Amino acid sequence: MANPRALDKRRKSIRNIKKITRTMELIATARFKKAMDRAAAATAYTDRITQVVADLAMAGLEVSHPLLEEHADVKSSALLVLTANRGLCGGYNGNVIRMAARLRTELMELTPEFVMDVTGKRGISGFKFRDIELNQTFLQFDDQPAFADVEQIADVYLQQYIAGELDRLDVVYTQFHSIARQTATVETLLPMGSLVDAPEATAESRAKSLYEFVPSATSILEEVVPTSFKVKLFKCFLDSAVSEQIARMVAMKSATENANEMIKNLSMTYNRARQSKITGEIMEVIGGVEALEG
Repeated sequence: MANPRALDKRRKSIRNIKKITRTMELIATARFKKAMDRAAAATAYTDRITQVVADLAMAGLEVSHPLLEEHADVKSSALLVLTANRGLCGGYNGNVIRMAARLRTELMELTPEFVMDVTGKRGISGFKFRDIELNQTFLQFDDQPAFADVEQIADVYLQQYIAGELDRLDVVYTQFHSIARQTATVETLLPMGSLVDAPEATAESRAKSLYEFVPSATSILEEVVPTSFKVKLFKCFLDSAVSEQIARMVAMKSATENANEMIKNLSMTYNRARQSKITGEIMEVIGGVEALEG
């Protein structure tokens, strides 16, 4: 029979762990709500910018920008992987790391020059454990990524692409669909040809365009396309932040429930052990009394 004192000590230890997991669940829930609001706002903004570019096409203008044009010979590619700085969030980091590792193998076969950039301590340590060389690492992103920080990274990629030093950029991150669904996703952000993948406008639809471009559609395009890329990249960071908090919230809730179950089982075992010990002590007393009377 197990030692009641050891069982009680273990039960107290699990209760302390339960307090921690419950607290982390509540913190993740609060952070998730804030992150989801930011992601929702960014989604609307991204869609609106994309619509502006589509309206430029509908106005019968030639939509031309270096970022929208695919390079004829794809020699260099970059892969940006978004992971978390902390763990205890289920398979959130592992799913992204595995997908990025597979894509890395494919891109290295397709392009002679390849670099990988990673955000988050978990991703950095995960790739170093696999002996994968990293080009740049970023640790400043958490549950509330700042647009200014993302913009700095985006500007570097834009300059490299326009200068011909980069032909393709892929981002591996966890896309937020709903509270019940988040998936590890690969998205190609450069070239940005998808911005103008809209149905061709008819003469009638062009005539009904809701926009008048001042000073000119071309000058507006020069501003809109780079901004659209930055917002799209920022949206990836926001989706990752939301998905991380949901994954941590679910993982900590599951850990709390498991702790409750362990405490329940240990309490039953403890009560049986304590009852057995008390019964044994009573039998010893009765045996001693009978010995004295005999």
